Amino acid sequence: MDDVISPVDARRDVLVVVDVQNDFCPGGALAVADGDALVPVANALIRHFEHVVLTQDWHPPAHRSFASSHPGRAPFETIELDYGAQTLWPDHCVQGSAGAAFHAGLETTRAELVIRKGFRTAIDSYSAFYENDRATPTGLAGYLRDRGFSRVFLCGLATDYCVAYSALDARRLHFDTVVLLDATRAIDLDGSLERALAAMRDAGVVLTHSARLR
Repeated sequence: MDDVISPVDARRDVLVVVDVQNDFCPGGALAVADGDALVPVANALIRHFEHVVLTQDWHPPAHRSFASSHPGRAPFETIELDYGAQTLWPDHCVQGSAGAAFHAGLETTRAELVIRKGFRTAIDSYSAFYENDRATPTGLAGYLRDRGFSRVFLCGLATDYCVAYSALDARRLHFDTVVLLDATRAIDLDGSLERALAAMRDAGVVLTHSARLR
């Protein structure tokens, strides 16, 4: 059963749409199964919220998280880097590429801010709030606080990586946090979806569906 939430309040609530980009959709370099199916749901959410932020994976060529940057390594292997374990990915969301662009069907015009992440060559960035060293901020938290927002709703790609990391960081930063599961899709690499859902629940993230919004 979905967790119970209070009605959306424009004074304190913001929708963060995570990485709905071509490379994460079918046909993309790091496609999430059924990833484009969330676009109509995300668009309905964008119309429902007064305040919307988008995030965009934005890697330079030869990014350190790319398997191609590590001779002899293959995509989806895990290696240890100075900031911890790093899954190696196919080259994706390279700055200025068609794959890095937002899905053409996503309604982006009402977004008040676009946060680009992963642009530092030496470190990956899943979360909308921090790079993967868990210390280097994107600036989103300060922006939200300056605007007076205290509750963050999240949707986008992928449930078990960038959405989950963003939700966990939002809780760590003391924002009330809601993930709208019908507007996400998961990679589910070796059980990563169940681990992510459990971690979010344990952190106090509300997991619900867009039909529950009022």
